[in-house]
Amino acid sequence: MSGTFVGMPAFPRAAHDAVRDTTLRGNLRHATHAIRDKRAKAVAELADWQQLREAGKRIKDDTLRHLDRYLVQLEESVTAAGGTVHWAADADEANRIVADLVKATGETEVVKVKSMATQEIGLNEALAAEGIHAYETDLAELIVQLGDDRPSHILVPAIHRNRGEIRDIFLEKMGSWGRPAPDGLTDTPADLAEAARLHLREKFLRAKVGISGANFMVAETGTLVVFESEGNGRMCLTLPETLISVVGIEKVVPTWQDLEVFLQTLPRSSTAERMNPYTSMWTGTADGDGPRTFHLVLLDNGRTDALADDIGRQALRCIRCSACLNVCPVYERAGGHAYGSVYPGPIGAILTPQLRGTTSEIDASLPYASSLCGACYEVCPVAIDIPEVLVHLREKVAGQGGRGHRLEKAAMKAAGWAMDRPAVMAAGERAVARTRALHPKRPPGAKAWTDSRDLPELPEEPFRDWWKKNRT
Repeated sequence: MSGTFVGMPAFPRAAHDAVRDTTLRGNLRHATHAIRDKRAKAVAELADWQQLREAGKRIKDDTLRHLDRYLVQLEESVTAAGGTVHWAADADEANRIVADLVKATGETEVVKVKSMATQEIGLNEALAAEGIHAYETDLAELIVQLGDDRPSHILVPAIHRNRGEIRDIFLEKMGSWGRPAPDGLTDTPADLAEAARLHLREKFLRAKVGISGANFMVAETGTLVVFESEGNGRMCLTLPETLISVVGIEKVVPTWQDLEVFLQTLPRSSTAERMNPYTSMWTGTADGDGPRTFHLVLLDNGRTDALADDIGRQALRCIRCSACLNVCPVYERAGGHAYGSVYPGPIGAILTPQLRGTTSEIDASLPYASSLCGACYEVCPVAIDIPEVLVHLREKVAGQGGRGHRLEKAAMKAAGWAMDRPAVMAAGERAVARTRALHPKRPPGAKAWTDSRDLPELPEEPFRDWWKKNRT
């Protein structure tokens, strides 16, 4: 993954600051509650929702088990349809491929469809280093880009901004990126959308190169699929002469019949709609219709490492609906920036450490950014058991060592030794009970625990002694 977020503090420190931002917490609470309430109603309309959820899980699992075969089939289908397929092992290789393709056209500007994969690899920054300007065209991504900000939500990247903040960003920054915001711009949604529409229109009509991701790729036909709600994606996918799509290798599905399941579950889980407003599909190139040149960059960037993990690989089922973020009590209070990744929330807490590894402080902290309440698993449309993966990753992080983990390991080893010896355990219990008046209410080294929890009072005598006296 890109180093864009590396260098940020670990989750506990970042969240410590975020929860004290009352404006941020208000924005997040309002938005996440509204989205999840609408989603619940949309899902409740389908009597077979659980069957669809299970079908999506099985399709994804079967595809991941045979990913090598389906990726080869996809390459053959895309090539037969007039496209060109490139394979990128990591972010640097993907960025180099895309930069070279853009430079080969002689252009210095590109328009982009919202894409998590290109954010993951830091494509905008890599293109800027080559003198190429990448313009985001999704409204929320435009807000983030103009505000020199980072996305904080998978579906709604600017969820942490309110309307007044967005108006101020447009008035201050739009002019330096192109058409300025209208004088007297208000913070009403219609006015803000119109300002963005006018600003982006000239970029759509001028751009010769478009860059996208994809929600799905159909192996049997080489078709790519993009879900979006504004129509900007269709402008980027049809008007430019050259289209470059950067897509994670896990986004492939075998057949059109498989795609039908996700056409039902993704819109309801993400935007709470029965059908997505704009579902764009394209297969290679066609004379006189759409881009003349199409390139598909298949991105690994840690995905095969995740695939090799029997428990962790279920994170690759993710269809980026963001339902888990909207029900997560930790995300609602801390916001997306605290996760230090383009993938925030519960899914980010299990996906990012697998893609980037757990050697950095921030990546090692992410599996602990959860209360393990299980709400994320309940709403996931492909049944990713996020709590199971979180515990699995915590075990991996603990196995790496570190002062806290070494102390915990030593304590557990000592406790195990004592519990294996009943006489030692009984003597220890009596000693603790008899000296209970001398025990501090906050034992040294346990401040993080006792700051928010009360230690239980010790009884006057151990249970086994009480049992001996009272069992008859």
